[in-house]
Amino acid sequence: MNKPNSKKVTYWLLTAVFLGFLTIFSLFDQPYALAQSEIPPVSTESTQVPIVSPAPVIPQTVWPVDSVAANVQRLLTTNECVGCNLVEAQLDNANLQAANLAGANLQKAELEKANLQGTNLATANLQGVDLSKANIAGANLQGANLYDADLEGANLLGADLQGANLQKADLQKTNLINANIQGANLLGADLEDAIVPTGFMNPYQ
Repeated sequence: MNKPNSKKVTYWLLTAVFLGFLTIFSLFDQPYALAQSEIPPVSTESTQVPIVSPAPVIPQTVWPVDSVAANVQRLLTTNECVGCNLVEAQLDNANLQAANLAGANLQKAELEKANLQGTNLATANLQGVDLSKANIAGANLQGANLYDADLEGANLLGADLQGANLQKADLQKTNLINANIQGANLLGADLEDAIVPTGFMNPYQ
């Protein structure tokens, strides 16, 4: 009868010891659990980055290019057309006295018998232009391009042709009295029967 009682006592002692260990272990583990509970939660919300819109693209302004006809009308109305496009313009017999055509492009324009007395044609492009029998007396043609221009019978009395390009120009029967042709390029120019300034010598002949 004593053996079963001793087994029961032993069982209850083991149980009591086991429960004691569990209690002690739970006391040691509690501060760690409290420390874990005090860690602030990390926000999972994404930080919004402000969106910067790109600067608006402003298209380059394209200015309308006036037609030759519009430029001719402007010239005849205002007597000036600085730097204008007058390529192949029809200006035969036109009265352009004292007009301002500095830097204008008159390539292959028709100006036969036109009145260009005192006109400003400095640095103008007159390549291949027809100026036959035109009155160009006293005109400013400094630095103008008169390559292959037709100036036959034109009046260039007192005109300023300093530094002008008269290469291959037709200057037959032109009046160049008192004209300033210093530094002008007369290479291949035709000066047959032209009235040239006193003492003029063509360096290209």
